[in-house]
Amino acid sequence: MSHAALRYCPDLHHYQRRQTRVCQVGPVGIGGDNPVRVQSMLTSDTRDTESCVREALELAAAGCEIVRVTAQTRVIAENLQHIRDGLRAAGCQVPLVADIHFKPDAAMEAVKWVEKVRVNPGNYADKKKFAVKEYTDEEYAAEVAYMEAQFVPLVEECKRLGRAMRIGTNHGSLSDRIMNRWGDTPLGMVESALEFARIARARDFHNFLFSMKASNPKVMIEAYRLLVARLGELGGDWNYPIHLGVTEAGDGEDGRIKSAIGIGSLLADGIGDTIRVSLTEDAIHEIPVARALVASVTGAMQASAGTSVTPPPAAGYDAFSYRRRASEKLVIQDVEVGGGATVAVFAPQSHWEALGHKLDKLGDYKPEMVFETSGALELDPRDAAAVAAVNAGAAARLVTVADGTPLHPIHAYRLLAAKLDERHPILLKDRFAPAAAAGDFTDNLLAAATPLGSLLCDGIGDAVLVRSEPAPGQSLRLAYNILQAAGVRIFKTDYVACPSCGRTLFNLQQTTQKIRAATGHLKGVRIAVMGCIVNGPGEMADADFGYVGGAPGKINLYVGKTAVKFNIPEEEAVERLVDLIREHGRWFDAPAGA
Repeated sequence: MSHAALRYCPDLHHYQRRQTRVCQVGPVGIGGDNPVRVQSMLTSDTRDTESCVREALELAAAGCEIVRVTAQTRVIAENLQHIRDGLRAAGCQVPLVADIHFKPDAAMEAVKWVEKVRVNPGNYADKKKFAVKEYTDEEYAAEVAYMEAQFVPLVEECKRLGRAMRIGTNHGSLSDRIMNRWGDTPLGMVESALEFARIARARDFHNFLFSMKASNPKVMIEAYRLLVARLGELGGDWNYPIHLGVTEAGDGEDGRIKSAIGIGSLLADGIGDTIRVSLTEDAIHEIPVARALVASVTGAMQASAGTSVTPPPAAGYDAFSYRRRASEKLVIQDVEVGGGATVAVFAPQSHWEALGHKLDKLGDYKPEMVFETSGALELDPRDAAAVAAVNAGAAARLVTVADGTPLHPIHAYRLLAAKLDERHPILLKDRFAPAAAAGDFTDNLLAAATPLGSLLCDGIGDAVLVRSEPAPGQSLRLAYNILQAAGVRIFKTDYVACPSCGRTLFNLQQTTQKIRAATGHLKGVRIAVMGCIVNGPGEMADADFGYVGGAPGKINLYVGKTAVKFNIPEEEAVERLVDLIREHGRWFDAPAGA
């Protein structure tokens, strides 16, 4: 399918929030003129009313506006009544959302007690056996008819009771039917969701929104853009709100950076009406990050909103399919920049001087170029004469946006990439002035990761300079972690870890830390840590190895999406994972002293 004519945003160089209808979730409106809503999910067992009520009250007190809770079976869903009653008795009106996978009867029970139901089209009454087969048109239509018969009663009940719905597709958990026709692709994710939306609309039910979540920020960004573009094609009354999230962002800095790249990039284009930052930490820690991310993006966009830009004739990048911008390779201070070379990490002279005494001890976090002596040509991309002069030159130049340019970095570098000949490599800055003061580290992380990660995921950028974080060591670490999260420079083990929820069959946080301790030196290996089968073989996407809860206290190990070891006692599972990595030739011992 050609994406050439698709548009996901009215102006790539000027912020404008996408206009949507309102989805009403109890007392909370999503979309329209409402602020971007922040939500999270309970980690407590849904059968434990007291713990669920306590955790939901804590989340609401921290600023969480919508609380999701898993409902694996009809019997478990029955307890949502008691959780709701406990919250309302405590004077808390925060809406509840039932998270449904696999079980239509659980959804029919849950809808009685909660303000919203989330369904995943990939596993709601649809086959998911990782089967490879060719579907005839008749077989395809028969499965669609079966799925529709299972889904219509929920639509009718939501309509009758005034409930909301999220049609939430996850990369990697698409049905076999969708997989075999569309592949495990952003297009498959979109088509899966649209099937369900058409059924809802045919019954005049419109109180729903969409999500397109993935653990890979590139895939996630492309899927949401494609969804919004397709909704625009379908017509003005397909203006449903959007929920944003990176499926298994992980924990610590990595989880926050992945979320900033995926969610922040889309918010910066005016897409997104409610968000959840999914961290493999206690849910309470998600709320300040989510609130800070919304404030960071909307604040930065509004600060540069008054600057007008004459749009170039072409975008300068493919918004729906990743391709790194094809520049010429330059060698500067013995460092290769552009031309497909590894994206380089620049640092200001002051950071080099501060770190000079321990450069040999920084390992993979070394600065590679002094910005001030790199010869990077700084210009305002709105200055047509300056850009034309660079393009007229015989030699390729390293180009960056000049300090003081009154554009948001995302808009500025898009404009530069569109106007500058591709042969010239581009140095990305996260801001157009050095940070004046230290500030809060999370705020600095979000301010750096959103523009740099967004641009890198669009194939723009051959080197990066982080300035939002003034501390030299932390600034360097941030630069490398942003490159890793954007998938453009893998220099350490990559972890995909889902957040805890009531389905989780082991302690995710402790287990993730144990796995990190055992495997953290395996550069370039991607390991998924999943609490249950819902976040199992499908949603760990492109991981090399997987550690998945199979039953209480029992672990299944995967190679790719194939389960190869079953029902391993939890206390043995990390060691068995190491053995599995050895068997497949990906293991090496940690360096001495590491």
